Parts: sequence; structure tokens; C-alpha cells
Amino acid sequence: MQHRKLGAAGPDVSAIGVGAMSFAGVYGTATEAEAHAVLDAARDAGVNHIDTSNVYGRGVSEQYIGSYLARQRGETPFRIATKAGITRDPDTGARGFDNSRAHLEAELDGSLKRLGVERVTLFYVHRRDPRLSIEEVTETLSGFVRAGKVEHIGYSEIAPWSLRRAAAVHPVAAVQSEYSLAVRYPDLGLIQACAELGTALVAFSPVGRGLLTDTPPTREKVAALEFLSRNPRFMSPNLEANLAQAAGFARLAAEMGTSAAALAIAWLLHRGPHVIPIPGTRDVAHMKQLAAGMHLALSDADMARIEKVLPVGWAHGDRYNESQWIGPERYC
Repeated sequence: MQHRKLGAAGPDVSAIGVGAMSFAGVYGTATEAEAHAVLDAARDAGVNHIDTSNVYGRGVSEQYIGSYLARQRGETPFRIATKAGITRDPDTGARGFDNSRAHLEAELDGSLKRLGVERVTLFYVHRRDPRLSIEEVTETLSGFVRAGKVEHIGYSEIAPWSLRRAAAVHPVAAVQSEYSLAVRYPDLGLIQACAELGTALVAFSPVGRGLLTDTPPTREKVAALEFLSRNPRFMSPNLEANLAQAAGFARLAAEMGTSAAALAIAWLLHRGPHVIPIPGTRDVAHMKQLAAGMHLALSDADMARIEKVLPVGWAHGDRYNESQWIGPERYC
């Protein structure tokens, strides 16, 4: 079983975690029983890290995790990470960002209550609030550590230069960013900055939002999901081009005796000892495929074969549309 450090001073965690946004209906409806079954499968596979957020299903993801933990009779089989900082206007539904101490603390307290725990292993700022300096926000987060509500701090979707500024105030255990064979953006500075500073790079959407699996999303499934239907990579003609190229990757995985999802996870783990993918799923069989990626040892020749099938820049379309790009920091 592979383990990795969640930051230089952080705990050992399994080489992959569970991305719990899948429990919140973003990629289809998930029941509490389905979420619990996935967590059982993850635990049985040796996965001991869950990543969630206060906004996933407006607290539903955290509630499902909390009810699961309540069944464990005092045992806590997972290191838990959660996030806050994204807001929604109650009237218009417009997305905003609030990194003020009052907002983050109130949301953290709500998360702790839903999860049924006194503290979390890791607390991220989900998106930067441009009204506040990252130094000020990092001071706020360090206060939560001193108060015993949080063991370690992190940021999601920040640039390398922001990470360096934050790390000068308090150690940043993890930065979360989309990273996969379909999204190579972190290779342009973030993976290097994380390695330099002893920060884990927690890779969300590590199987390309389903493209890098044996059962990629169909046109019909994409049309039924709000996020994907508005995402450039899943809009025609990009979707058709991406499905065709991803099919070659699935064939390569089969030739190598594994699933496309497992091979995509193994590729990420090979990118650096500080990279921790957090795939999400509502399906137990898929969770087992993802966990199998921890046990694949790839040679340089294997990596070259993968790069030949999916070379840098293969994906058609941007990873976000203009509205989806509001919040993440662009650095290249």
C-alpha cells in the first residue's frame, strides 16, 4: 500500500483519497446508502483520506460522511479535508467568494457539526477572495489551527506565486488543483512550487471528469448534467474528438492488463511523490478500479507509451468556460 505525506509536517495518508463531490449530485444523484458503500469500498482498499466541501450539495456530502462516521462507534477510519470560501446569492444563485475570518469560521463550524467531529485534518480555502491578501487569509487559517479546529491548512486553485506568499506566513500542507492526463496545467509551475515548499499537490478530477475511464460520459449523460453540458471539453465537436482520443487510452490500458481509470491514477502518482489524486465516484466497482491504480508500477517505457497516446495538449476545448474560470487563479 502506497502512502504519501499530506504536507511536510502532515500525516501519512493513502496515495489516493476519495473526492466526495460525487456524493452531492454534481455528476448524478447519489443516495446516502451509495455514498456509504463507496466509503466502505475505499476503506477496504486501504484508502484513508476523504475530501469534501461545505458547498457540495449545500452540505449533503458532509452530512453523508458524518452519518458514515457515526456508524463507526468511535473509530475514525479517514483523514478528513473540507473547504469553504465559495458563496451563493440566495436570490440570484450567483457565485461569490468570502475569505473573511467571520465567514470561514462560521462555515468551518457548520462543517464540523455536519461531519460530527471536533476538528478536521485539513481545511482549505476553496477559492481566493480578491478583496483580501493571501497573507491575511493565511493568518486567519493559522488561527483555526491554534484553536484546535484544524490540523493543517490548504488552498484550492491558487497560483504558484500565491502559494509562496502564503507559505511565508504559515506552512501550507496542500494545494488542490485539477490535474490529469487531460489537464496538465500544474506542470507549468505548480507541481514544482509544491515540491519546493513541501506542499502536497492534491489532484482533483484525476480521470478527466470521466473521459479517462472505460465508460466515458455519453452525449446523453453530458446533456443531463449542468456542469458538463456547459463545459467546453464536453460540448460538440470537442466531446466527439475527446472521446475518440480517450478510446485509444482505454485500449492501451487493456493491453497493459488494467482499466483506464487505474492507469490514469498510476500516471499521476508517477508524476511526483507529493501528488495525491482524489478521484470521486458513486460506484463501488469504479472505486475498486481507482484504488487499483495505487498498485501499478509504471516503467519509463510505460510512461512513454501513455504520452504517445495522450500527448501534452491532446484535449480539445478549454477545461472551463468563462463563468467556470471565475475564481481559479491563472498563472500561465
